[in-house]
Amino acid sequence: MIRLTILLVCATLAVSALLIWCISRWNTWFGNQEEEPYCNSTMPERIMLTFGDSCEWNRNISWTCGETVSPAFVELTDRETNQTQRINAYGEVFKSRSGKAAYYVARLRNLEDGHSYRYRVCTGDKHSDWYGFCLQPLEEQSFSFIYIGDVQDTLGGITNQILRKTLASNPDINFLVCGGDLVEQPTHTYWNEAFQSMDSIRQKIPILTVTGNHDYLKGIIGTLERRFSLTHSYYLDSMEGENQVFTIRYKDAQLFCLDSNREFFYLLTQRQWLEKKLEASKAKWKVVVLHHPLYSIQGKCNNLIQRWMFDGLIREHKVDAVLQGHEHAYARMTNHLDNGTPTTPIYTVSHCSPKNYRIEFDELFDRFGSGSRYYQKLRTAGDTLFITAVDACTQTLYDSLFIVKNSQATRLTDAARRLPETIRFTPTPGNKKDAAFAKRIEEYKRRRHAVNR
Repeated sequence: MIRLTILLVCATLAVSALLIWCISRWNTWFGNQEEEPYCNSTMPERIMLTFGDSCEWNRNISWTCGETVSPAFVELTDRETNQTQRINAYGEVFKSRSGKAAYYVARLRNLEDGHSYRYRVCTGDKHSDWYGFCLQPLEEQSFSFIYIGDVQDTLGGITNQILRKTLASNPDINFLVCGGDLVEQPTHTYWNEAFQSMDSIRQKIPILTVTGNHDYLKGIIGTLERRFSLTHSYYLDSMEGENQVFTIRYKDAQLFCLDSNREFFYLLTQRQWLEKKLEASKAKWKVVVLHHPLYSIQGKCNNLIQRWMFDGLIREHKVDAVLQGHEHAYARMTNHLDNGTPTTPIYTVSHCSPKNYRIEFDELFDRFGSGSRYYQKLRTAGDTLFITAVDACTQTLYDSLFIVKNSQATRLTDAARRLPETIRFTPTPGNKKDAAFAKRIEEYKRRRHAVNR
């Protein structure tokens, strides 16, 4: 009888603890921010230039205008021939929780490599300003792109200033890749902030974005609103079932975009898609982009399902770089052969958000950064892929390595050994988690100092 009573008390305490924990996590799992009522602009806005499909020369242009679908098109002028054509757009009304908007997508095909174009979008009798973009010549094999992790800016944030400085420092880039969580919440207001963040950039270079958890409405099964695909319109033609997946061959590289926020059975479908695409790829350089790090910097038990699904394929098919976000710090991890020689794949975590998270300093990783915002630049030149990371706030070099790949071997060189690591953190007085993190930072600095002496 006493034993039964003890068991009942223990069970009651366990259930109570579980209930309290679930209540504490309820908002994290299911709490969606209310969306303020809105009326969509009657002028064309939110213009986004993206890739069109797996061909590097095709482009899509998306925008919104009004709340009902009207005849819409893009006026496109080839600056080399001075010929102008009208490309009709597909229109669709999307109703969110507190408003509706008409979205448009124009698919630009049969563009000429090496040509420059001017365009404006037109809906009914309303039209936008003129914008321009260029296509890289076929004979140019070298190219570069910028990768930014989570943006998630506050309303009225400084991301646009940072991206403008980034573009000014890297005028040679051909496109921009975002690792998910472009918005803090999937509401009209935060979408406006995201478009403001990329203003003057999104109209002239292709933007390639994967999904992150903040892009979803929370629930037992997360919901990605249709406006995500209507904005990042390459997904309209590339989805695998309900999975937002996309691949593009650009020069001698191929990018593979995954939706790591999905549930197990969706991830299984993505794994099959990725395996098929990797097996078919003849690209010299392979880059996988997804939101959740396969090797977490916040805890070894995080994202194990994503690692189990994708990491074996990534290693088997000799992917060169895995670009990730979600954990709001910078980190780089290098794969090693059995004899200790560094090799591909390179796993990086990066973010460009005002929020910084506490991290673990796992010895698997080569390098960390915390307390700032970062972007990465990937550049190909012949047999070499250069990967650099830059502190976006100061525009100073933070990490650097390069991969040389030829018929004989793949060789990786760490060019950042003399670059200082910066871990900025100010603990809140009395906060035990902050105090523990501050202690981990000091332990990590001592460990690094001992290694580098």
